[in-house]
Amino acid sequence: MDLAELVYESVKDLPQSAAQEVLDFAHFLAQRQASREDRDLMLAQQSALADWDNSDDDAWNDAPAV
Repeated sequence: MDLAELVYESVKDLPQSAAQEVLDFAHFLAQRQASREDRDLMLAQQSALADWDNSDDDAWNDAPAV
């Protein structure tokens, strides 16, 4: 039995209100994971952009856009 089936088996006999709490918690965990991934991506972008912000690259500041 895989994990999703184990979760289902654990929840299926609960009263509707308790099953709704489990579902709400699962949604909360998914949202928290997505927020962490977004934060990690932003932090990675910030450190990458710091590499491009240096005096050697100032010559490109006035380059025309293509």
